[in-house]
Amino acid sequence: NTAIDVARTVKRLGSEPIVVYRRTRDRAPAHAFEIQEAIEEGVSMKWLSTISEAEAGEIRIEKMKLDESGYPQPTGEYETIAADSVVLALGQDTNLGFLAAMPNLQVDRGSVVVDADMMTSVPGVFAGGDMVPGDRNVTVAIGHGKRAARAIDAWLKGVTATKEKPVGPASFDRLNPWYYADAPQKIRPQLDIVRRQTTFEEVLQGLTEENALFEARRCMSCGNCFECDNCYGVCPDNAVIKLGPGKRFRFNYDYCKGCGICANECPCGAIDMVREDI
Repeated sequence: NTAIDVARTVKRLGSEPIVVYRRTRDRAPAHAFEIQEAIEEGVSMKWLSTISEAEAGEIRIEKMKLDESGYPQPTGEYETIAADSVVLALGQDTNLGFLAAMPNLQVDRGSVVVDADMMTSVPGVFAGGDMVPGDRNVTVAIGHGKRAARAIDAWLKGVTATKEKPVGPASFDRLNPWYYADAPQKIRPQLDIVRRQTTFEEVLQGLTEENALFEARRCMSCGNCFECDNCYGVCPDNAVIKLGPGKRFRFNYDYCKGCGICANECPCGAIDMVREDI
């Protein structure tokens, strides 16, 4: 979150920053750990507050309260605080200026309109990430990229993009956690509080190669087969066929009698039992 980054930077430069936010801490867009680290470094927070006036050398802050719907409302209670600078956190918008000369491009409230395949109103032009409506985070942008890549490939070939079959959520009740050993999370080294307040060194250090590999092995592969061979070993009918490393398995339905043992013993919930309609 930009506001938290600015406040922590100001602290490192020797000033005493205050973050004024109109909602409660749990509604702040910044990550909880970022807020906690900022507080540890000496950044002051004023929750449920808003700046009503800014004069030379001071700001006037009005206290807010949440209504029944959870929205902040003014209270008429004010507090004056000395301040020499105010940095406004107004968010960010995508600069679409370079697209101004593109005819027939449909834009709605600062975002490029796209269809289900991420193609704009201009044939052959695709968009995604912060440029289109929706959540603006890395995970969503990666998903847009994958979807657009398939659509672009299909468009260049002159065919219709193949739609992926939606996969159900890999909920915890589908897993068999007994299969996995307890493995506590590796703690990343953190810069001491004094150096955090006075330098711009990385606060959280990276993992060593050994620790990173350990963290990767903690993955439970929820909903994704990782070839543990459980289904192959427990099938009483020899209906599970190994296809080789990285190719997973195939089921021989001429032998399978639908007992469901493979699904029950799958540690990661990657096997679904589907009723066969005759």
